[in-house]
Amino acid sequence: MTIYLLLGLLMVTLSIVLVAMATAAPTKEAGLSRSLAALQSMGDVPKELTAELDRPFAERVLAPFQGRALTIGRRFTGADSTERTYRKLELAGNPTGWTVDRVVALKVIGAVAGLGAAFLFSFMLSLGLMGKVVFVALGAVAGYFGPNMFLYQKAHDRQNEIGRGLADAIDLLTISVESGLAFDAAVQQVARNTDGPLAEEFSRVLREMQIGTGRGDALRALADRTNLDDLRSFVSALVQADAFGIPIAQVLRVQSSEMRTKRRQKAEEKAQQVPVKMTVPLIFCILPTLFIVVIGPAVISIMDSFA
Repeated sequence: MTIYLLLGLLMVTLSIVLVAMATAAPTKEAGLSRSLAALQSMGDVPKELTAELDRPFAERVLAPFQGRALTIGRRFTGADSTERTYRKLELAGNPTGWTVDRVVALKVIGAVAGLGAAFLFSFMLSLGLMGKVVFVALGAVAGYFGPNMFLYQKAHDRQNEIGRGLADAIDLLTISVESGLAFDAAVQQVARNTDGPLAEEFSRVLREMQIGTGRGDALRALADRTNLDDLRSFVSALVQADAFGIPIAQVLRVQSSEMRTKRRQKAEEKAQQVPVKMTVPLIFCILPTLFIVVIGPAVISIMDSFA
C-alpha cells in the first residue's frame, strides 16, 4: 500500500513539472524573440541617438569630471592665481595640453587622489588616530601642490638649458650678422641650426616679427618668458641699440665676448665648489669605511690579546 502511495505522489509531481515546462516554453520563446527583435532594431537606430555611446571614454567621463573639478578649484584660488599660473606655464615652455584651467582642475583632482591614497596607506602604517589624520592631510596637500611642483621643475630645467645654450647662440648670431645677414635672417639661422628651448624661443621671436610685431616688442616678450639675467641684459642691449640706431653687429660682438667671459667665470665657480661639496660624502661615507679597513685588524688583534 505504501509503495502505491509513493508511486502516485511521484506521478503527480512529474505531471506538475511537465505542465509547468509546457506553459513556460512559449514565454521563453517570446522573450527570446523580443530580445532578437530589440537587437535587430538597434541596428536601425539613427546615429544621432547612439552618438553619446560612441564618444570616447575621456569625453564622456573624464571631461565632465575635469569641468566639475575646475568649478571647485576656482572657488578656492585667488583672483591673481590665473596670472601666476600663466607665468609658470610660460616659464615651463607651455607643455602640450597644459592650460590654466587644466592646472586648476588638476589641483583639485590631485588633492582628492592624494587624500584617497594617503587614507589607504594610513591603514598599512602603525599610526595612531592623530598620526593618520596628519598623514592624510599631508597627502591631500601634496596632491594639491603636485601640478605646481611639476611646473616648477619643468621651468627650472628649461631655464638651465636656455642658460647653457645662450653663449653659443649669441656667437652664431654674431657671426651671421657680421657675415652680412640681416638681423631677422640671423635669428632664423640660429633657430634652424640649434636645438632645445632657446631655438624654440628664437623661432617664436621670428614668427612674432613676421606677423607684424616690432623687433623691440618681440625681444621684450622673449625676456619676459624667461627669468635669466644674462638673457635679459642681452635683450636690453639689443633693444637700446635698435632704439638709438647703434650698429647691431657691434653690440652683438660685445655681448658675445661678455657671454663667453661669464660662461668661463661660471665654470670656474663650479670647479671651486667641488671640494666643498665633496666634504660631506668624504666625512660621512669614505672616511668611516677607510678607518674600518685600516684600524679594524689592529682593533681585532688588541681584543684577542686582552682576551
